[in-house]
Amino acid sequence: MTLPGKAGKALEALGLHTVGDLLAHLPREHAEREGRKVAELRPGERAAVAVTVRSVTTRPMRNRRGRRVEARVADETGPMLAVWFNQPWVARRLGAGSGVLLYGKRQDRNVFWVEEFEPLNGAAPAPGTGKVPLYSATDGVSAAQLRQLVWEHYEAFRDLVEPLPAAVRVAERLADRSAAVAAVHFPDDQDDATAGRERLALEELLLLQLAVAGRRRMRHESRRAAPLEITGERVDAWTASLPFELTGDQRLAREQIDRDLQTERPMQRLLMGEVGSGKTAVALGAMLRAVESGRQAALMAPTETLAEQHLLTLDRLLGGAVPVELLTGSTTTARRRDLLARLASGELGLVVGTHALIEEPVRFAALGLVVVDEQHRFGVRQRAALDAKAPEGLVPHALHMTATPIPRTLSLTAYGDLDATVLRELPAGRRPVETHVVDGERARGRAYERIREEIAAGRQCFVVCPLVEESDALQARAATAEYERLRAMEFADLRVELIHGQMPSAAKAAAMEAFAGGEADVLVATSVIEVGIDVPNASVMLIEAAERYGLSQLHQLRGRVGRGEHPSLCILFGDPKLPRLKAMARERDGFKLAEIDLELRGAGDVLGTRQHGLPELKVASLPEDAPLLERATKWARRLEAEHDPLLRAAVAERFGSELDPIPA
Repeated sequence: MTLPGKAGKALEALGLHTVGDLLAHLPREHAEREGRKVAELRPGERAAVAVTVRSVTTRPMRNRRGRRVEARVADETGPMLAVWFNQPWVARRLGAGSGVLLYGKRQDRNVFWVEEFEPLNGAAPAPGTGKVPLYSATDGVSAAQLRQLVWEHYEAFRDLVEPLPAAVRVAERLADRSAAVAAVHFPDDQDDATAGRERLALEELLLLQLAVAGRRRMRHESRRAAPLEITGERVDAWTASLPFELTGDQRLAREQIDRDLQTERPMQRLLMGEVGSGKTAVALGAMLRAVESGRQAALMAPTETLAEQHLLTLDRLLGGAVPVELLTGSTTTARRRDLLARLASGELGLVVGTHALIEEPVRFAALGLVVVDEQHRFGVRQRAALDAKAPEGLVPHALHMTATPIPRTLSLTAYGDLDATVLRELPAGRRPVETHVVDGERARGRAYERIREEIAAGRQCFVVCPLVEESDALQARAATAEYERLRAMEFADLRVELIHGQMPSAAKAAAMEAFAGGEADVLVATSVIEVGIDVPNASVMLIEAAERYGLSQLHQLRGRVGRGEHPSLCILFGDPKLPRLKAMARERDGFKLAEIDLELRGAGDVLGTRQHGLPELKVASLPEDAPLLERATKWARRLEAEHDPLLRAAVAERFGSELDPIPA
C-alpha cells in the first residue's frame, strides 16, 4: 500500500514509499517524558500529560489566516483546554472518550498548548513515564509528523508477514514480527523496546547471512574455473631459492590455496594477516602455480604506487626466473600495445596492474588466477570485470588480499562469502616498533633530534602528513608545505624527497626509487605509502595529525618501519588522551587494533562497507550486536539448505538488490 497524497511525496526523501516502508522506519531512540497530572501543571512548564478527550471543536484564528483545534480534556485530577494551532487534521484524529498523551506547555487560565501528541488505546492510562519515539526526519516531514503517520497506520502492524520459521522463534524465545515492530515504535517500557529491537536485529542479521550464503553458493555452483595442476615444476625451485624460510602460517596458507586451485570450483579466498606477515610471498606462490599449469595470473592493486611496489617486490622475489610486467594508466602507448599483445597470445604469464587491467582492450589467452590486493578498495563490479577476462566461459580463481586485519564481526558479514586464511606469524627477525604519542613544540624538537640521530647512524625516516596541499578549512599539516619547510629548516642538510597521490607517475616512481635505494634520508608522504612499501633501512615513522587516521591505517603506516635488523620508532603527533592513539601506543597486535577500531568507529567507517558490497544495516549495529550475529550465523547454516518460501522471499526483499550474485 502506497502512502497517500502530500505525505507520500514528502517521505520519498527518506525512501518511504509504502506503508511497509513506513513501519520499517524505526525510531532512532525513545525520549523519556515524565507524565504529570493536570492539577500538577504549572504555567510556563513543559510536560507530558495523559488525558481523556471529552469534546473537540475547530475555530478560526483571530487573524482569520488559520484555524485552531480545541479539545476539552481531563484526567482524574481535573479538566483543561488543549490547543493545536494550524493543524485542523488533529480534530479528525481525536474522538470523545479517546485517550491521548499530550506534550507541550501549560499557559494561563488552564490552557495547554500542544507541541506533540500520541493517541492512546482505550482510556488514558495513569500518568507515568512516557516513551516517545523519535524518528530520523527530513525537510518537509518532522519527527512528530512521522510519529503521527505511524500511529495512523497502527492497524497495519497486524498484517506484517512473519519470515522467521517457528523453530527459530521458539528456540530464541522471540515475539512475532508484528508485536516486535509495534513494540519498537510504541513500547510500554524500555525493556519492551529493547526486546523488540533485538528480535528485529536478529532477523536482519539472519537474512543477511542467508543472502551472503546465497551469493557464495551461486559463485560455486553456477560458474566453473580451470583446475590447476600442481606439478611443483616452478614453485618448488622458487621456494628453495628464497633467502628466508616460510613461516608455519605461510606454509598452511599455501596448502589451503593449492587445494582450492586443483578444483573446478572457483577459489574465492581472503588472505589477511598482520603487517609484514608475508602475504605477497604467499600470493606469488599461487601465481606461479598458474604459470606452471600453463595459465596466466594477474595482480590488481588500487593505486599506481602500490602496483609499482608490487612489481618491485615480485621482481626481487622471482630473481628474474619468470618475467612479470606492469600495466597502469600511465603505461606508454607503445608499451601498452606490446603488453596487450603478449597477454592476448599467452606469452606473458604474470602481470601487475591497476584498474587498467579491466579495461576493454585487455585480453588474456588463459587467465587462471587473479590476486586482488586491498580488495575492499575495489567495487564489486570492478572485481567482476576482472573475472570476465578469463576465456572459454570460465572464471579465474580469485585470491583477495588485505593488509587490514578484519574483525570477526565483519569477516562474517562483509566477507562471509569468502574462505578466509589468516597469517598471524611474523617472519624471523621482525622487530616490534616502539610507539609514542606526543604533542607540543618541545616534543617536536625532540622528535626531529631523534630522527637526525637515526639518519646519522645510516637509517632513513618517513614523515607522513594527512593532506597534499594546505587547507584553510582543515588545520592539518600538508605534505607539500611540510616538505618545503623541512627541506629549508630542520633537515636543510639532509636529502629530502616528496611523494603523494597527485604527483605524476614518473615523479612518484623516481621519489620512491631514490628513497628505497638509499639516495634520500627523509621521505615526506601522504598515506599513499600505507601499504606495499618495503624499505628495511627505514627506522623512524613520524605521523602528523594522527587523530585524522583510523587505527588500522595507523597500524599499516607503522608497519613501514621495523622491517630490517634495526630497532624502530613510530612517533604520533596528536592528543595523547585520545583513546584511539592510546591504543596505538599500547597495542602491537593488528587484530586487536582492528577490533578496537570497529568499536570506536563502527563498521561503515572501518572498511568503507558501501564500497565492498556490504549493505547498510537498518536495525542491527556492529560491533554492538556481535552476539546476535553469532546466533544468526548459526541459524543461517542450519536453514541455508531449506526451501522456506517466506524466508527466501524476505531475503530477496531485504537484500536482493544489494547482494545480487556477481555476474560471470
